[in-house]
Amino acid sequence: MKKYIMALDQGTTSSRCILFDREGNLCGVAQKEFTQY
Repeated sequence: MKKYIMALDQGTTSSRCILFDREGNLCGVAQKEFTQY
């Protein structure tokens, strides 16, 4: 079973998630923008 490290970035206009494997290689990136009220 692989192990991963997930980094979450909560910004003012979007949220971002970055996934790394145990060696530090980038495995995936996702970003969702949202509207400020």
